[in-house]
Amino acid sequence: MSLNELNAAIDAIDRITDDTWKAGLVPRKLKELEFHDRARSYESVSARKAEDTYEKFYGNKKYYSVVQRSFGYLDEWISTNASGRIVLDYACGEGDNALKAAKAGALLSLGFDISGVAVKNAQVNAAQAGLANTRFFQADAENTKLPDNCIDTLICSGMLHHLDLSYAFPEMRRILKPGGKVLAIEALDYNPLIKIYRALTPEMRTEWEKSHILSLRDIVFAKRFFSVPEIKYWHVTGYAAGKFPILRTPLDTLDRVLEKIPLVQRLAWIFTFEMVKE
Repeated sequence: MSLNELNAAIDAIDRITDDTWKAGLVPRKLKELEFHDRARSYESVSARKAEDTYEKFYGNKKYYSVVQRSFGYLDEWISTNASGRIVLDYACGEGDNALKAAKAGALLSLGFDISGVAVKNAQVNAAQAGLANTRFFQADAENTKLPDNCIDTLICSGMLHHLDLSYAFPEMRRILKPGGKVLAIEALDYNPLIKIYRALTPEMRTEWEKSHILSLRDIVFAKRFFSVPEIKYWHVTGYAAGKFPILRTPLDTLDRVLEKIPLVQRLAWIFTFEMVKE
């Protein structure tokens, strides 16, 4: 498939009217769209800061200050697998990873999201960065309407738990070229302390994502569609440094050991896994 043909297919997706788009979404997906439109709205975030409710809705952001190693691994993977390829940031949010792929030399770096607000923000971010090899559009991750075998490299960053994997994994396989690769970075659903925190902060998540944090059962399911050559575990204790920054270095040192111990590694906050379409 040529770039012109791929862009023509995305043009057709862009021509779907808002009413038609929403009519095709089941209630679960409409709730995701509404939730993430609010979460990505600069006005909404500013209002919550003004009303002193920011911590209630976005208080988990402080814990992401300790994930440099896992997200550094993601950045390195993008840099290695983007150059000269067609890359798709799957459920891209505001397009951070698509922009990284574009800067790493992607032939074309695409991103889509169910949230139209997120897509507009991503388009603005790409324009401000002066990146001409990017394109963002609104789409459903379980039914992208992209052509078969059109993507070389696919990035899934913190979004699989928003999806019904019985639809998402086949869709990813359909649009990937043979030999195409996926990297997923996700929260892992075993650590009891993290599970308690999620239960105590319901406003930060939709009902669907609360009950669909990934486990190793999902990796077993993924193997129906892909080979899964590598799984890595990250941050068994380091997330505590989000609350107690003075502990960052000793906990990170400890985690480098714990992440390699079978069973203990399952208590990791985050795991990454690569999937390959044979």
